[in-house]
Amino acid sequence: VTNEAGAKPPVSALSSLRNLWLVFQASAEDGGDGQVLSLLICGTAVSCQYLADAGVDTPMFQSFLNYGLLLLVYTSALSARRGEKNLWQVLRANWWKYLVMGLSDVEANYTVVKAYQFTTLTSIQLLDCFVIPVLMLLSWFLLKTRYRVVHFVAVGVCLLGVGAMVGADILAGRDQGSTQSVLLGDALVLLSAALYAVSNVCQEDTVKRLSREQFLGMMGLFGTVFSGIQLAVLETQAVASVQWDLHIILLFALYALCMFALYSFMPVVVKMTSATAVNLSLLTADLFSLFCGVFLFHYNFSALYVVSFVVIIVGFVMFNAVPTYSALPEGGPDDEEAPEVQEVPGPERARDHRRRRAGPRTGCGTEEDQTHRMRCFSWWRLCCRCSDEVCFFLKLLLSLNSDKQFHLIQTQFVLL
Repeated sequence: VTNEAGAKPPVSALSSLRNLWLVFQASAEDGGDGQVLSLLICGTAVSCQYLADAGVDTPMFQSFLNYGLLLLVYTSALSARRGEKNLWQVLRANWWKYLVMGLSDVEANYTVVKAYQFTTLTSIQLLDCFVIPVLMLLSWFLLKTRYRVVHFVAVGVCLLGVGAMVGADILAGRDQGSTQSVLLGDALVLLSAALYAVSNVCQEDTVKRLSREQFLGMMGLFGTVFSGIQLAVLETQAVASVQWDLHIILLFALYALCMFALYSFMPVVVKMTSATAVNLSLLTADLFSLFCGVFLFHYNFSALYVVSFVVIIVGFVMFNAVPTYSALPEGGPDDEEAPEVQEVPGPERARDHRRRRAGPRTGCGTEEDQTHRMRCFSWWRLCCRCSDEVCFFLKLLLSLNSDKQFHLIQTQFVLL
């Protein structure tokens, strides 16, 4: 669409937000669950950047808003229940586990924000990936998850994508932030990654063994308590010094709503796949933030960003193409007979696995033929998932802007 002068009119902020919301809905319908989570994290990053530009430094208060919403919605729902699943019975059964989960989640959010004051952006992006091996290790011993060689290869591919993203940051000359105490900042990032791994393992155990509502209710309860105490001790003066106006209030609201949606939707994806698979998918969150930064904060663009996105998506799809095994029951506690071994990510995988182990059947050919067909089917699903993720990426780019820099991005992606 062009105006009378033949030039393309500028895209308004309202139009961009509307297009992003349409992409969000389309990605949820197409099964891009992990990328929906990445978009929500991108929303929190953009709102944090605007708050930082306005001179607001209240990370614990922002987390407190999220935990408060979880408390109002999910903890209140648990307290209204009757019988064995009410709030009091849940606390009596596993209070110490939820205490560890809530404390680790609150401190993980706080330490990674504090790390930005001491170390560089490159160090944070690289060391934050430490959550994946720690999570795999904890899942192996605590959740009895068993991985195959392809899963470790897939994790390596995803980490290569992160390396390409960091290299693009360096080549583009992006501001690396503070360097006043790099060693302390790196230690805070590693601590944050370990705490996130603990929180995610507790989340996977709770949503697969019990329920999503119970996890969110307990996270809201203990998260509100711990973040409220830390807020009162550390950030009372910072919150009091904020120059409140409609713009600041809307930014706080955007952050809180994105975090609330992230916490509400993430257990659904974890139950369908695993905490490790979700964290691999979330590696693209930094890339979504960078793409938004190209148009909102005038970051320099590099074609390596597109390369890193594609590499991370390929690694993520490789990880999910072959199922892992877990000793967790597939259903909740109400199931009378839960299977001893669960196949991830879905029941169709378990049926296919049983068919392969059952040997040849009449009219189905030999066992080798069946195995060959199943391998072809698995790689076909892998290719379809890759094409879905790439299409989602294109829809996101098409929704952002239409200026000359955007056409340059389009050209580079097509050439790639």
